[in-house]
Amino acid sequence: MRRLAPAALLAALAAAGPAGAQLPPKVLPTLDGLPRPAAPPLEKGPVVPARVERWREEAKALEHGDGVPRDPVRAAELYCRAARHGDAEAQYNLAWMLTNARGIERNEAVAAHLFAAAAEQGFVQARNMSARLGTPLGDPPACLRPPDEDRLLLAAAVPPAPPPAATRPGVTRPLVLPVPPPAHAPEPLVKFIEMVAPEYGLQPHLVWTVIATESNFDASAVSPKNAQGLMQLIPDTARRFGVRNAFDPVQNIRGGMAYLRWLLARFEGDLRLVAAAYNAGEGAVERYLGVPPFAETRLYVLKIRAGVAGQTHHPFDPTAAEPSPRLDVLRQPGAPRWTLPPTNPR
Repeated sequence: MRRLAPAALLAALAAAGPAGAQLPPKVLPTLDGLPRPAAPPLEKGPVVPARVERWREEAKALEHGDGVPRDPVRAAELYCRAARHGDAEAQYNLAWMLTNARGIERNEAVAAHLFAAAAEQGFVQARNMSARLGTPLGDPPACLRPPDEDRLLLAAAVPPAPPPAATRPGVTRPLVLPVPPPAHAPEPLVKFIEMVAPEYGLQPHLVWTVIATESNFDASAVSPKNAQGLMQLIPDTARRFGVRNAFDPVQNIRGGMAYLRWLLARFEGDLRLVAAAYNAGEGAVERYLGVPPFAETRLYVLKIRAGVAGQTHHPFDPTAAEPSPRLDVLRQPGAPRWTLPPTNPR
């Protein structure tokens, strides 16, 4: 390389401009200039858990360039698809990308929702991040809205429900096909439910379906979250509905039926929302504007709906609870509204 003489070097510096002047720096993308992935459309057919897992694993490979060219935008879109179906790890990974601008535009508001959803499902790494970002604000993002294909999964499992039939002016009730109890349900328990459920305005098959799904008729069952007894009442819910001993089958069933009665009024008979609320709490249903993006809850709703032969709505007593303040958003278009005369269960 040719070296300049001192005089030539001074001339070159003078020609470059004032002292300290430099060539313009290379322009780098700002955080706001990074791409913002679009939420993928809703699926057109049923989605099984194995497919959700494949989306998550493919997204991880694309995020880190593991065996494939790195593509953070495509990774985020796949994480979004899996997150919508309740995959907690995908929810966490997408939130991490949004928080740290890992190839996509930073968005801590959306990340807060995703971290919270993963934390509520018990994903340990999400808890600290959720606490740091605080309570999510606003409605949940598209990646946490309930997918629409659950109705297709249900349709494949059970026959369609018959149309409702009017019983008297102003009040309609669903015409429900008889749904027998599970074969292993204890006969005394079935008879008790058939006798007591009408006091709470409940169809017996809904009650024994919930019991079968919750505890499989084990009166001593205790869940990792300390839900207790046949209808798996957590202590707060038991106290709320006057249950002193959750392991007493009669008290437990009456408390669970009182809760179902309350939820039916809260969500005006929509069994999809009632089942989701029984599993995850009414607050979660209202916060996520439908079935929460929890894998357990989504599966629970399908089990309950299959157990009641695909029934979508149940009569409700409007005096049992105030309707949800978000019911206008939660209610499905064209949903029926079946009311019952007021009841006063013991």
